[in-house]
Amino acid sequence: MGMTMTQKILARAAGLEEVHAGDLIEANLDLVLGNDITAKVAIDEMRRFQSDKVFDKDKIALVMDHFVPNKDIKSAENCKCVREYAKKHQITNYFDVGQMGIEHALLPEKGLVVAGDVVIGADSHTCTYGALGAFSTGVGSTDMAAGCVTGKAWFKVPSAIRFHLTGKPGPYVSGKDVILHIIGMIGVDGALYQSMEFTGDGIQYLTMDDRFTIANMAIEAGGKNGIFPVDEQTIRYMEEHSSKAWTAFEPDPDAEYAKEYTIDLSALRPTVAFPHLPENTKTIDEVGEITINQAVIGSCTNGRLSDLFAAAAVLKGRKIADGVRCIIIPATQQIYLQAMEEGLLKIFIEAGAVVSTPTCGPCLGGYMGILASKERCVSTTNRNFVGRMGAIDSEIYLASPAVAAASAVAGRIVSPEEI
Repeated sequence: MGMTMTQKILARAAGLEEVHAGDLIEANLDLVLGNDITAKVAIDEMRRFQSDKVFDKDKIALVMDHFVPNKDIKSAENCKCVREYAKKHQITNYFDVGQMGIEHALLPEKGLVVAGDVVIGADSHTCTYGALGAFSTGVGSTDMAAGCVTGKAWFKVPSAIRFHLTGKPGPYVSGKDVILHIIGMIGVDGALYQSMEFTGDGIQYLTMDDRFTIANMAIEAGGKNGIFPVDEQTIRYMEEHSSKAWTAFEPDPDAEYAKEYTIDLSALRPTVAFPHLPENTKTIDEVGEITINQAVIGSCTNGRLSDLFAAAAVLKGRKIADGVRCIIIPATQQIYLQAMEEGLLKIFIEAGAVVSTPTCGPCLGGYMGILASKERCVSTTNRNFVGRMGAIDSEIYLASPAVAAASAVAGRIVSPEEI
């Protein structure tokens, strides 16, 4: 029986000719990632088992992004711990205020991940890098600690689900709408510990940013990872951003899939996930009258330059509705700079939005947009669990940047076509 893309990557990393779903393997790691929350826990674990080394200072990335610039004393102490650790071990890829960005946008931008890599990160949305044809997955801080010291990790080889994407998406249908549609279709545990592998002629119509968004939210369907094949778009992206050698893997013709789905992208409509699960989806035509208090455009899911362009196209010449707070967060310093040079920040500010320095901030209820009791937010982030962005009786509606921007203008959740 043949292997899937993910299984081929893991086989190579484990030094094996082949692997099969359910096998337990020890794989060499190309990158280990931590942030200001999770790296502190990993560092404490390394101290507990008395390790005073790292396997490769060039293959560890520490990104201060969740509560940075620091919001309180505890977050400042966390960053101080990680900062001192990075200095002690001369970690090459340490990103702090002024250089940092939201980790899952920053690492591809910096060229730290390429096709064929095996990446673990102490953050569940590490699966983002599957857009580049890499195997990447989230782990706990203890596994991160072990990875930093040994350069290895244990995996159970996942089985796979194939999503065959056909057709060309219509207006205002983005990668966010595609993945929300899929999660609504299979559920938040529909791909539990499985690889979500995307194939089909429809992929050519998905930008790299679309693919990052789709791979990013594989975890919201329970997936171990999401992964796209390497095509001309992928190669151009890697050549622009990285000097690392890469390897493209394709599934064997007889690769085994637990399930297969075919999705016609041309039939999709802008999609919104209602509280309190990403699977609770409705098309924009089914939303009804949902008034909002806040709109957030940003995060590791939708804070890239194309996302800001999509929001700006809607907001240009318009005003944010009275009583609505619109918060826009470029995902990296480079994206922030490009948005400024393109005049997007002027459009946002003139519309009545605020623009933040790169941060995860409101996505996890950290800061920069906490919700009060009974408030509603339409957000381009990835999770809408109870209390995710603040009060336990607040509500989060997940949507694309275009829908979030249009909703900020209308004061209720609407399609850009309606304003």
